[in-house]
Amino acid sequence: MEPKIRIGISSCLLGNRVRFDGQHKRDHFLTDVLGQWCEFVPVCPEVECGLSIPREAMRLVGERDHPRLLTGKSGIDLTGRMEEWSREKCALLAAEDLTAFIFKTKSPSSGLGRVRVYSEKGDVVSRDGQGIFARIFTENFPLTPVEDEGRLNDASIRENFVETLFVLQRWKGVVAQGTPGALVEFHSRHKYTFMARNQKILREMGPLLADLGGEKLETARDRYYLKLLDILKIPKDRKNNYNVLLHMAGYFRDVMDDRDRAELGRIIEEYGKGLYPLLVPLTILRHFSGKYDREYLLMQYFLNPHPLEMKLLYPV
Repeated sequence: MEPKIRIGISSCLLGNRVRFDGQHKRDHFLTDVLGQWCEFVPVCPEVECGLSIPREAMRLVGERDHPRLLTGKSGIDLTGRMEEWSREKCALLAAEDLTAFIFKTKSPSSGLGRVRVYSEKGDVVSRDGQGIFARIFTENFPLTPVEDEGRLNDASIRENFVETLFVLQRWKGVVAQGTPGALVEFHSRHKYTFMARNQKILREMGPLLADLGGEKLETARDRYYLKLLDILKIPKDRKNNYNVLLHMAGYFRDVMDDRDRAELGRIIEEYGKGLYPLLVPLTILRHFSGKYDREYLLMQYFLNPHPLEMKLLYPV
């Protein structure tokens, strides 16, 4: 069995009753769908730093970039306590080999963004603050992809984030193998995945694979990884997907009969016009790749970015 993708996550999103009111915020997509392929490492800053359940609600007070964490009614300042715990927790999380982290939206400890910051008088001074633990985590792990469950309700953001998880999980396999061949194969099989995100960065990645002998492999791999993270930050869109579909259709130019060529061309054009979700042209491309023995296309992860059971390709 393939190892599961290890993801850090705000504990309440798994259904754990750790919130200030003793309740949870279980996210069924994360637990019931993504959880089939992922191993979650739950984190609750409030409980793990020693606060009780239930407890007084908290909020951020002061300047947007450097707020304090205060209890809502009694005004107890928990900033130092939370910051100290967060740094200690990050040191422990370094050993967890996390591929990503999913935070709780708008939480004063775990909100990745869009957290309200209040003045001393109780007025909202910013709606774009960041929870204290989330801030310290991103400072300690600047290369780790992060999201919050609120943004993952957006179908396109969700699809791109999940695809990123699977790409980075495959990358771990490349590092584990430690061979030039593994790196070259990874790049080859993700060519159209990357083309759908950014062609400029894709062109910059290729030359890094030119000379992988001896000690150069590790250096090239490290440089390639930074490019990989850059390109994965750029979401796919219909225009770029359409361009990739046309490139892939070119592999059938000399072998496909007129009827199949017309059918494939029609579906790609109608996808480009917004009449179909990406699932439709990908399905027919997989079919024709098998029918006409296009092995290079069949090995492309663009055609199979993540398990179909996740039902993520419909809106793209």
